[in-house]
Formats: sequence, structure tokens, C-alpha cells
Amino acid sequence: MSKGIKKTGVPSWEELKDTSGLPDEKRLEEGPVAFIECVQEIPCNPCELACPSGAITVGRPITNLPRIEGEKCTGCSLCLAACPGLAIFKVHKNYSETTSLVEFPFEFLPLPQECEIVRCVDRYGRFVTEGRVIKVKRLKKYDLTPLITIEVPKIFFSDVRSIEREVCNND
Repeated sequence: MSKGIKKTGVPSWEELKDTSGLPDEKRLEEGPVAFIECVQEIPCNPCELACPSGAITVGRPITNLPRIEGEKCTGCSLCLAACPGLAIFKVHKNYSETTSLVEFPFEFLPLPQECEIVRCVDRYGRFVTEGRVIKVKRLKKYDLTPLITIEVPKIFFSDVRSIEREVCNND
């Protein structure tokens, strides 16, 4: 395999499709849902512990990959903030007829502002499209991990995973 986590540090689409962390197409059509992009069997289960609806299971051994039961997922975002690997996103594929929402943890400063137009990037940090910041959440229940929600053209819902960050120049 020339692409993928072992070669690039970023999971390939083929690796992601082989996991049980992605909701099925029917669930994606229904509304906001967690999109778990964890492909490494490491001892980790904060997402399972954070999920109040029992939609995410790791089980035993703790090195199992997380499994999502999309029909149980309420889109609460608690798993996004709990994941130390920043490997969980929330996708609302059909936000409008032409746009989707993608929500992700963003641990950089400065934080973007609501309504700001930002440059959206893929898993590799490559520019994909421009998007509009819909919401910036810094809630105690998210352990103060900022969650950013971006509106993007629908065709990019499975590609956009973050935004370009501003470089602060403190000289």
C-alpha cells in the first residue's frame, strides 16, 4: 500500500472504509453524525466513555478500533472533544440542498470567528475549498477543546477535516 497511515501518517480512504467507524450512507442522509477516522489499534477508548447514547463501542481488548452504531448517534459532539488523536468529526451531509456541515476540534490560536470565510483543508493539510464558519464552541463539557463548525459545498463533506491556521507573528 503506497498510501495510508504507515506511509504518510494520514489514513487513506481505503483504510477508513475498512473500519467500522464510518456511518452508513442511509445514516449520513438523516442528519448530523459522528465520523470516526481511527485506523490504529492503540489502547484508547475516551470516545466510548464520552458517548452518552452508547453509539460508540471499543470493548475489549481496549486496542479494538471504535465502532459506531449510526442509528444511536445523536450528533452531540462529546466524542470529538474527547478524542486525544483528533480523529473524530461530525458531518451533517444535508445541511442544505447544496451544503454540508463539518465539525472538528481545533486546538490552535487564534480561533476563527463565526461567519468568517476560511480556507478548508483535507486530512493532509491541502487546500480543498473555502468554507464559512458557522459556530465556534468552547464549552466546559467539551473539556474546553474548541469545536469549529464549517459550512462547505456538499461535494466536500468527506474531504474537509480542518482549516488553515493563521500564523501569529509576535516579532
